[in-house]
Amino acid sequence: MAVARPTEDRPHVPVMLAEVLHTLAPRDGAVYVDGTFGAGGYSRAILSAADTRVVAIDRDPTAIRAGQAMVAESGGRLTLVEGRFSDMEALVAQAGVAVIDGVVLDIGVSSMQIDDAARGFSFLRDGPLDMRMGGTGPTAADAVNGLPQETLSDIIHGFGEEPRARAIARAIVAARAEAPITTTLALVRAIERVTGRQRPTDRIHPATRTFQALRIHVNGELEELTLALPAAERLLSPGGRLVVVTFHSLEDRIVKQFFAARAGRLPSGSRHLPAAAKGPDPSFALPFKGHLGAADSEAAVNPRARSAKLRAGIRTSAPPFARTGGAGAFQGTRH
Repeated sequence: MAVARPTEDRPHVPVMLAEVLHTLAPRDGAVYVDGTFGAGGYSRAILSAADTRVVAIDRDPTAIRAGQAMVAESGGRLTLVEGRFSDMEALVAQAGVAVIDGVVLDIGVSSMQIDDAARGFSFLRDGPLDMRMGGTGPTAADAVNGLPQETLSDIIHGFGEEPRARAIARAIVAARAEAPITTTLALVRAIERVTGRQRPTDRIHPATRTFQALRIHVNGELEELTLALPAAERLLSPGGRLVVVTFHSLEDRIVKQFFAARAGRLPSGSRHLPAAAKGPDPSFALPFKGHLGAADSEAAVNPRARSAKLRAGIRTSAPPFARTGGAGAFQGTRH
């Protein structure tokens, strides 16, 4: 969850909080899922907006530990569970909830994770090259030091949309032949063999896209999102709302295609071909066209908000779509 940097007298404020609350429309007696608890900004706001119950999910055990104080303060209205939001059906069932009235997802890494050098997400702070949100499984160092050059190139290009992916992959392989790449700054130095150091005219740091790609790969983020969207569709009661905030084009494309398919708005094909058979009834209605962006005032104080896109759907009474691929399914790079 993307959050503004906190101070002792200012709590975490998630990106586009006002827009999320307006779209989610919390109401008394309803149950909501916050699939990306983070510092608890969305959960706290939902609980404050109405007499609701929130089931909050986070795969990061650090966030779970930090959120216990909020659980204690909630008077039983907040249930905090450790796990992946793609598993929300099982996690919500474990919390004793059968159907829900809203789901909010804030996709990406949190400022808390970036700010902690020991987590290895930041190219601006030296630390172990980890990048795991949940603390289990292979690390970014395992990927950088163990994957073939072609696979690294595919990851950096596919998940980072980095135009110099092949050259950066070659530089990483050359650097690891000299010594294993085990820290964030060691990886930055390998990348800078191709890009050079950041110049005053550079819009973003030269390592940004490579770090993004490795983080997405290590955490399976796009696969998680692709599984979570239909899981929310199956859980939501008629009139329930799914609200998703994304921060880069790969995530947004998945969400956009999901809602287009579920709302019956996919292209119908060529006018020269026979009409396709009618598909299933729309499982979502779209409350607004396209996406919402952050207000200028928010973007001015939180640069991360500048790339934020909010998309949403309101669940209809139609059955959920069948569990198949199709539009909105993950289209990843090969690795």
